[in-house]
Amino acid sequence: MFRQSLIWTSCLALLSGPVACAQTQGKAVAKSHVAAAPKLAAGIESRTLKNGLKVIVWPDHDIPSVVLYNWFRVGSRNEHPGITGLSHFFEHMMFNGAKKYGPGEFDRVMEANGGANNAFTSEDVTVYMDWFPRSALDVIFDLEADRLQHLAIDPKVTESERGVVYSERRSAIDNDNMGALMEQVQATAFVAHPYQFPVIGWPSDIESWRIEDLQRYYKTYYAPNNATLIFTGAVTPAEIFALAEKYLEPIPSQPAPEPVRTQEPEQQGERRIVVRKQAQAPLIQLAYHGVSGKDADLEALELLLSILADGDSSRLHRRLVEEERAALRVNTHFSPGFDPSLVWVYADLPPGADLSRVEALLTEELARVVKDGVSDAELQKARNITLSQFWRSLETNNGRGRALGAAETFRGDYRQLFDAPARYERVTRDDVRKVAARIFNSNRRTVGWLVPIDAEDATHDARKEASR
Repeated sequence: MFRQSLIWTSCLALLSGPVACAQTQGKAVAKSHVAAAPKLAAGIESRTLKNGLKVIVWPDHDIPSVVLYNWFRVGSRNEHPGITGLSHFFEHMMFNGAKKYGPGEFDRVMEANGGANNAFTSEDVTVYMDWFPRSALDVIFDLEADRLQHLAIDPKVTESERGVVYSERRSAIDNDNMGALMEQVQATAFVAHPYQFPVIGWPSDIESWRIEDLQRYYKTYYAPNNATLIFTGAVTPAEIFALAEKYLEPIPSQPAPEPVRTQEPEQQGERRIVVRKQAQAPLIQLAYHGVSGKDADLEALELLLSILADGDSSRLHRRLVEEERAALRVNTHFSPGFDPSLVWVYADLPPGADLSRVEALLTEELARVVKDGVSDAELQKARNITLSQFWRSLETNNGRGRALGAAETFRGDYRQLFDAPARYERVTRDDVRKVAARIFNSNRRTVGWLVPIDAEDATHDARKEASR
């Protein structure tokens, strides 16, 4: 902090004002970061075992702890009607016992050795994380090998977890207005591609998964050749590779999963969905067809979305929240995957807000960036924010494990992670304007409204549905 204040004072003395100073500093720091990024990869090593499991190790001995990320290339994208939600279901099942470590033992043994764990599922991947002291390395490998090879798909446990997942669906979708609207918008935006399926699954599928469905899914997608294992922290590549060969290499590979061949056809006109639900205030969501995680426009799109909605000085916040008082908050969201996914622009509105007016304001602002582009100051601000987030994410072993795994999984090479600063630096104002024109086309969007109804109407609708 002290050194930063000295630099700032000297800039003020030499330049015409604080804006010029800030921009000059930002460019200088960004250039040094671009040069520094590849050096971070110097100690990283990778090896692919005989069964196809890829293991990547990023050593850092500052503290005696280790992070494990196991990335399985399976998500709702790999499902079909009848088994939607199975990827997420296995996120639960993988903690419920195997051959050596029975029900409850995975967590108990890990916690007894000072560790903790978690997992998440998306449209594209299911990822398992362990955090533990390096003294527990052998135990963690034993735990992971047991559930990867010998997961117990017990009917009683299956029924118990089915209830847990259904409860989670009620909480996150059925009783959450934002989640309910988003599910309907996504199902409307995609007509062919399995991105249309909710990650948590459709209710009738959750109720009807069969044991044979689970067994088939586990054997197909929880194979070592369908995973990438990341280790970061107080380890050496040599010891991790030796342990992987001991515990994980004996697990047999499986035939490669059937690839997802379906491509979403070009949308040829705006689609609209209205959800009527008991709510205090309306919601609006705009979903545009976007790009994949390997697309050349990815960085330009990320910077564009930052310009539009990152912080109180962003375009959409200033226009809709501060100037027009039409929305409480405005956000954007994009999660790059294996195939082109949706770019979301959405707003929380005050009670009684005019949805038509808010939609018109959002559409106007998006059209303005397509027509006029962005300023140098806006682009530099977005680049500074994005690069600061990038470097902050690599300050911890956990952030490194997640970032390294994402680069390897979605870009096909973990080294792509360290090219990211240079890719952001290469983005120009024209690149941003072009990607805005590519994405924000009204013929390629789906508009979702959530229209509040009162409690009496909601009760009437529920009784009507129950009587069918």
